[in-house]
Amino acid sequence: MTSKNMQDIFDIGLVPLISLDDANDAVPLAQALVKGGIPVAEVTFRTAAGLDSIREMAAKVPDIIVGAGTVHDIAHAEQAIDAGAKFIVTPGFNPSVVKWCLDNNIDVVPGTASPADIEAAMAMGLNTCKFFPAEAYGGTKTLKALLGPFSGISFMPTGGVNEENMLDYLSLPNVVAVGGSFMTPSSAIKAKNWDNIVETCQQILSRLLGFSLAHVGINCENAKQADSVTSRLAELFLQEKIEHDGAYFAGSMAEVIKSPFLGKKGHLCIDTNDMIRTVAYFRRKGIKFNDDTWINDEKGNPKVVYLAEEVGGFCIHLRQKAK
Repeated sequence: MTSKNMQDIFDIGLVPLISLDDANDAVPLAQALVKGGIPVAEVTFRTAAGLDSIREMAAKVPDIIVGAGTVHDIAHAEQAIDAGAKFIVTPGFNPSVVKWCLDNNIDVVPGTASPADIEAAMAMGLNTCKFFPAEAYGGTKTLKALLGPFSGISFMPTGGVNEENMLDYLSLPNVVAVGGSFMTPSSAIKAKNWDNIVETCQQILSRLLGFSLAHVGINCENAKQADSVTSRLAELFLQEKIEHDGAYFAGSMAEVIKSPFLGKKGHLCIDTNDMIRTVAYFRRKGIKFNDDTWINDEKGNPKVVYLAEEVGGFCIHLRQKAK
């Protein structure tokens, strides 16, 4: 069973890997991650400041999910949990660390790089593993090959994952999140440029969610008016006029509603790469949905919903982008 913390991480889809030389940087960095929309930190034990950094983040930035990475032994796992870490990540498959975490009901994501590693994880009842180093071990090609014999295992690949290839990984059905230091550039940390971290995270999150305007919805008083408006739009912009039960379309640029509908002026249809993560993103921001408008796909995943609020007289209509 997936814990709430891990499900929250999967819904975010991004796990920044943090290696700090100065624990005094932990709190402002964590605050920048939260502000940037990626409230997760895997703080590694690669530096002497790792443990204190975990302690500072956990104590002073309650909105971040902080975990410990590069955990090689039980002692470090115990220290990390005592300091406030919510999950443990190992670079390779370490049976003793995994067993200790499972015995103590602690989320653990062990490193795997081969079918033998994955079999060992399955034998201990795990269903999520780190895939490391991802690019060196074949990247998405290997993960696709692993999907057949290990359909019940999900992966969090790290190692060579970056902003340019992250969507290739996240598009795979057996990838629940990706990790990397690309969300927290070392140059920005050294310069204590926390605004740059915020901007970088927002840019990466924007790329992940992939918001784009699909069409504008225009409310009309009646079908006759809608017919006239659509005809003019289609004529002006060389679009096909298409009629549906409740609306006309001028190509794909405008939906003209035959009667008053949601939104004082109409609606904006915004497509997204990932409706599940988009819904989670808005919920983290405290944005409400119009619960009367949910439409799910055959698997029960959301594919259409309206936000509760209007912007400039327009409702916002979120829609899963065609894959």
